[in-house]
Amino acid sequence: MKRCSWCEGSEIYEKYHDEEWGVPVHDDRLLFEFLILEGAQAGLSWLTILKRRETYKKAFDNFDAKKIAKYDQTKVDELLLDEGIIRNKLKVAAAILNARLFLEVQKEFGSFDKYLWGFVNNKSIKNKFKDWQSIPVTTKESDALSKDLKDRGFKFVGSTIMYAFMQAVGMVDDHVVDCFRF
Repeated sequence: MKRCSWCEGSEIYEKYHDEEWGVPVHDDRLLFEFLILEGAQAGLSWLTILKRRETYKKAFDNFDAKKIAKYDQTKVDELLLDEGIIRNKLKVAAAILNARLFLEVQKEFGSFDKYLWGFVNNKSIKNKFKDWQSIPVTTKESDALSKDLKDRGFKFVGSTIMYAFMQAVGMVDDHVVDCFRF
C-alpha cells in the first residue's frame, strides 16, 4: 500500500496519516485540540507531538477550552513539571490564551468550525501534488487565517503552523496522487 512518504517508517505516523490527516474535522473540541498541538509542535517534529498526544489530553483536560481558559498559575506550574508535554512557558501560556480567544470566536461566529472553514469557502481544498516536496508550507489561505488569528491575539499561529493545521483538520487535502488516501 502506497502512502505519502513523510509518514513511512513510523507506526504512529502511518496510523495518523491513514486515519486522520486530511480528513475534514468539524468538531470544535477536536479543532481546538489540533490548534494547541500544532502550536506545541512549532520548532519540533510532528512525530514528537503525536507521541505525547495522550499525555497532552490528560494534562489539558481533554482540550476543554472552557477549563483551560480558567487555568491559574498553580496549573501552569503543574504543566511545566509534566514531562509528557513540551514544557515551554511560552507554549503553555499560548494554550491558555488561545483557549480564551477560541471561546470568543465561538461566541462571535456560533462555532469555531464556522469561523475556520470560512477561510476555504466551507469545502476542503484537494490538491494534486505528485510528491511531498511539491507541497507548499504556506498558501494565501493559511496567510489569511494566520493574520486573522494574530489580529485576534492568538499565539503560535504563523502561516506555516496554520497550513499544517489546515492539513491536519482536512481544510486542505495534500495526499499525493499515488497515495492510497488520494
